[in-house]
Amino acid sequence: MIKFLVRLPVYMFVTILSLFSLIPFYTMIIMGTYVSEDLYTGFKILPGNYLIENFKTVMAQNFLNFYMNSLFVSLTHTVLAVFISALTGFTFAKYNFKGKKFLYYFIIGTLMIPPQLGLIGFVVEMRWLGLVNTLYPLIIGGIANAFGVFWMTQYISSAVPSEIIESGRLDGCSDFGIFTRIILPVIKPALITLFMLFFLWSWNNYLTPLVLINKEKLYTIPLAISLLSSEYRTDYSARILALAMSTIPILIMFGFGSKHLIRGLVGGSIKG
Repeated sequence: MIKFLVRLPVYMFVTILSLFSLIPFYTMIIMGTYVSEDLYTGFKILPGNYLIENFKTVMAQNFLNFYMNSLFVSLTHTVLAVFISALTGFTFAKYNFKGKKFLYYFIIGTLMIPPQLGLIGFVVEMRWLGLVNTLYPLIIGGIANAFGVFWMTQYISSAVPSEIIESGRLDGCSDFGIFTRIILPVIKPALITLFMLFFLWSWNNYLTPLVLINKEKLYTIPLAISLLSSEYRTDYSARILALAMSTIPILIMFGFGSKHLIRGLVGGSIKG
């Protein structure tokens, strides 16, 4: 009981801080229950009575199809990007080969280049491959991620002892078998952390689909939200409701993976 009373101020502070962090999301949901014109009449605290109509407006734009497009693109892109980052990071962390340092620093150096600079070249390449107006560019673009390579290299260097790799080799396991059977289970927190980060970046990606996709049926959620307007009126309430609905996978993912996220962030920062 005494321990609880001592920690009570900390619990209260964390609770208040959590409530403040939830205010934007609560406000977004509340604004989605009003007519768009009512949003200009003042700050809304209590829910309105226009939620069903706004929901119908959102669903009338084939929102479920856009939702599935975003899920397919984000999940596929994230799985590939995490696997490639982990495999490359394992190579840099535990193998010695000619030109290793130069190649590693070259990859890290690309982090200083804004991704928008390579967008024109990427669009030209996708057009040459005949992949414009498909979902494939959204999947393959960025799966070789310099940040992911850096993150996995640092984590594997500190969290995976070389003795485990040597034991696997003595048991007759191939290098790829060591990676899939031994390394991946050991670096599970880092994998989940990177998975959540890559998924969030892919889910919120707006610029790449904007310049590569013209077919409405292939739109992802960031593009689909722009459809909730007409020539004479922009339905901000419906857009806000659509944004609130689009945050559901992110909230679920971070809710279940928050412990692994913290372990991954802390584990990657500790040496030895």
